[in-house]
Amino acid sequence: MLLYTDASLAKHVNELSAFERPERLPAALAGAEAARRAGARVERRAFEPADPGLLREVHAPEYLNLLRSTAESGGGTLDPDTAMNEHSWSAARLAAGAAAAAAESALSGTPAFAVVRPPGHHAESGRAMGFCYLNNAAAAASRALARGAGRVAVLDWDVHHGNGVQEIFYSDPRVLYLSVHRSPFYPGTGAAEETGEGPGEGFTVNVPLPARSGAPVYAAAFAGVLLPVLREFEPGLVVVSAGYDAHRRDPLGGMELDERDFGAFAAALRREAPLALVLEGGYDLKALAASVRETVLGAESGGPPVWRFSDDLPEPVRRARRILSRYWEGMR
Repeated sequence: MLLYTDASLAKHVNELSAFERPERLPAALAGAEAARRAGARVERRAFEPADPGLLREVHAPEYLNLLRSTAESGGGTLDPDTAMNEHSWSAARLAAGAAAAAAESALSGTPAFAVVRPPGHHAESGRAMGFCYLNNAAAAASRALARGAGRVAVLDWDVHHGNGVQEIFYSDPRVLYLSVHRSPFYPGTGAAEETGEGPGEGFTVNVPLPARSGAPVYAAAFAGVLLPVLREFEPGLVVVSAGYDAHRRDPLGGMELDERDFGAFAAALRREAPLALVLEGGYDLKALAASVRETVLGAESGGPPVWRFSDDLPEPVRRARRILSRYWEGMR
């Protein structure tokens, strides 16, 4: 697995968040190193910050100007929990560039992981929120399309719904957005009825789950919705918004997964298409490191998941299938 990261990403500080802090970066990298010691092939690669053309594919020019000018003036507040310092613009550009590089590597045949901060999946085309400034997963998907992927899937297992990725691609049939997340919860989006609009109708797939959901419910979501739709879509690349705040130790998530479950998710997805992972949330440092370790090992092996799929689907999964049945044969 190729690893895209940069030590200067730790210079970004969001003074409004006690959770998305610089210490997350070395914790995640320690997880990748633990995977290497356990036998995974992990190699760091150099990359460039996201160029203006790529950023304009997913964000409005005036919004990009706002981010740049806010950082150049020393920082400022963009959202009740999202602030910038003087390093935030360069860190955000690096994070988006790492995600784009991971997508290119995966398309070339080697799975890749952009271990970055700040996270990105809440950033909309013209709005920062939820600790996010530039949408890293969207940048990865856009780069893959530009490199000829044809169809790209973005699968989000962060505990929070990725409203930004959904908004950016809501009417684009080239990008399938799939999310399994806690609901009701921040940011208040991600209902099963949100399925896309116009030519993108049917290409947004949401599986909202109740608080305290654990591995059996997530396994049902993967088996009953996410994997069947993904196979039917036949993407040239899967970008994973790899958030780890659904871990049972996380101070924000309120779910019941452990690190082995994330490894199983990665292994299952590796068998479906080329895989590029992008770090999102995850705020308990020990859980973050352990989860990154298992994710790298799972993505490297592509072996069978450690959890079992169940034919007895819970109601949230059955409901998502009913809503999606008008678009996907595998949901009927």
